[in-house]
Amino acid sequence: MDTPRIRTSVVTGANRGLGLELARRLLERGDHVIAACRAPGRATALNGLAGEHPGRLHVLPLDVADARSRAAFAAELPLVLGEAGGIDLLVNNAGVLHSGERFGRLGEANLEHSFRVNAAGPLLLAQALAPLLADGATVANLSSQLGSIAGCSRFGTPSYNISKAAQNMATALLAHALADRGIRVIALHPGWVQTEMGGEQATESVGESAAGLLDVIDGLGEGDSGRFLDWRGTALPW
Repeated sequence: MDTPRIRTSVVTGANRGLGLELARRLLERGDHVIAACRAPGRATALNGLAGEHPGRLHVLPLDVADARSRAAFAAELPLVLGEAGGIDLLVNNAGVLHSGERFGRLGEANLEHSFRVNAAGPLLLAQALAPLLADGATVANLSSQLGSIAGCSRFGTPSYNISKAAQNMATALLAHALADRGIRVIALHPGWVQTEMGGEQATESVGESAAGLLDVIDGLGEGDSGRFLDWRGTALPW
């Protein structure tokens, strides 16, 4: 009997918080994991995790907002994948939130940076990695309910909200672009998570969010591509 192929997962922004926890849980379930972050040399916890899983966790540099970095990452991946085959799961987790923004004092720099990291980065990375995605793979874009236009109830964190709304459109577009290969593309709200970005007042632990997200991803069906769901599998308004 043939040995089942080991699944390969790619997680961006994997040096801390939710990305690190997702990488840990993917390893625990037996995946081969490629963890990307901007500065691997300073990713102490991630490198420690790699030491615990020799040969199954590879840490690579990636700045999703930089075209040359994305190209270098895409070029190096086949060397890491080897005979493992294609990528079964791409988690676009890397993101940025600029705090302290106020109407009347918004600047272009925060808006442009947020768009490059939160919206353009995941879209262009998925495009660059498309040839390496296995047929039937999943692309999970870590979005936010703050990117819901229908759910907008106040003025707050505009650079983040606007860029996540743009990311949601990118998710819908990617779902169409990759549909003929059976690749599912979804936008996922992880909850208000107790990370450096979410803050101490957040309501969901990193473990709860990561476990829920992976349950949702594992339970996706053919008709779920292009949807906007939270970490419990509840559909969110666009």
